[in-house]
Amino acid sequence: MRLYPAIDIKNGQCVRLRQGQFEDILVYSNSPVGVAKKWEESGASYIHLVDLDGALVGHSVNDDVIREIASTINIPIQVGGGIRTIKDIENKLNLGVSRVIIGTKAVENPMFVKEIINCFGADKIIIGIDAKNGMVAIQGWEKLSNYNAVSLALEMKELGVKTIIYTDISKDGMLQGPNIEHTKEMVDMTGLEIIASGGVSSMIDLETLSKINVEGVVIGKALYENKIDLKDAILCYNK
Repeated sequence: MRLYPAIDIKNGQCVRLRQGQFEDILVYSNSPVGVAKKWEESGASYIHLVDLDGALVGHSVNDDVIREIASTINIPIQVGGGIRTIKDIENKLNLGVSRVIIGTKAVENPMFVKEIINCFGADKIIIGIDAKNGMVAIQGWEKLSNYNAVSLALEMKELGVKTIIYTDISKDGMLQGPNIEHTKEMVDMTGLEIIASGGVSSMIDLETLSKINVEGVVIGKALYENKIDLKDAILCYNK
């Protein structure tokens, strides 16, 4: 199980939201680059970045910060937020990003996913499925779609997708534990590589997630609030 320390970027700062609410925001650092270096030094093998401004407005906003992070650290980065076109994907890869996360666009135009898998390969593309009460949210979590999360994942699988980041919005940033039931359902019913995200608050949560065979876990607020020590967690769980 791979651990993905998260860096959410808004206005060039490292922040965390609660339940995806942009008005409920905490700033943890004015230097996302410094945070990325800290996670690398702690043993992280991958960094999870989200351009929150980009997710909200539908186009990349924090590319300068992302480029600086990619050029500063020596581990791969996955990035999401406002990536809606082939040009967006090319731009992110040119910044030094290893793979990109597609969310809203996958819901609005599934054939776009097939096109980009054919163009860039499945190893460069992750589909982000963000759900509330089992239904997929889009546009920076501001709007609920008519898609059931598992149904969307199965459709993505048919298009060639290998990896899904599954986020339970109601758990995100709350430090109340992940949605194990829905995450396990995603793992068992799709057979895809599922990266769990949202609500991870302790080593016990990591132990529980490891038992349901997720590919990885995104850890955010628990690191910033010192609920989980990344070095210790990596020694126990990182593959």
